[in-house]
Amino acid sequence: MTQSVPRPVGSAIFIALCAVFLFACSKQNLPTEPAPGFYKVDAKTAGTISGKIIYSGKKTSHKIVSMDADPQCAKLHPNAVADESIAVNPDGALANVFVYIKQGLEGKNFEPPSDPVVIDQNGCWFNPRVLGIQVGQTLKVKNSDPVTHNIHPMPEINREWNQSQAPDTEPFTRKFTQPEVMIKVKCNIHAWMHAWVGAVAHPYFAVTGADGTFTLSDVPPGNYTLEIWHEELGKQAQQVTLAPSAKVEQTFQFASVLRK
Repeated sequence: MTQSVPRPVGSAIFIALCAVFLFACSKQNLPTEPAPGFYKVDAKTAGTISGKIIYSGKKTSHKIVSMDADPQCAKLHPNAVADESIAVNPDGALANVFVYIKQGLEGKNFEPPSDPVVIDQNGCWFNPRVLGIQVGQTLKVKNSDPVTHNIHPMPEINREWNQSQAPDTEPFTRKFTQPEVMIKVKCNIHAWMHAWVGAVAHPYFAVTGADGTFTLSDVPPGNYTLEIWHEELGKQAQQVTLAPSAKVEQTFQFASVLRK
């Protein structure tokens, strides 16, 4: 009868460690899965919705903002400061327009991003002036100024809050629990400071930059209502049909007269 030769204990431990290492490496290469209960976008069929917002009406001069009520704020701006509620470049591209899918994603529950959205009080302005955030995502509030500010969102659906923030203090965080477009934000100390927050239940939103463009990526195929919002020029909506893996471009145009 053949007698088995016992394997050295050290060899068994070495083999076990190798197996653990290989398993860990294979886990690192696996695609990130959404948490249970959240909708998973199929990367093979997802498409892109992009476009541009144009202003074609009569342009007028911008209103000058006076910061004389707070000498420290005025000192931060040796030159005249223009109101930023309407920002149009020489080609007519319109910045600070909030763009989002208003309808077409019903029944899909999207996991909030882990990275926060940041709003900074800098130069006695809110920066950015217009921002988007997903419901449940963290809003991080900073104060980069040498003066005390106060951030006061005034929602109609979400909970209202109001908090002062002194210079050199740590940022604080908040969350919005319900979709709401848009939420006006003000500073109770500096009347000229305004911002707007669009809280939506999905990741398909954007804010146009100086070139007036926007891009919504990884959008599932479907029929959508795409809405744009501007604090002075109002809202517009267009219907969009996105085929699997397609790229669709939409152009919006405002023709209202710009106020002084």
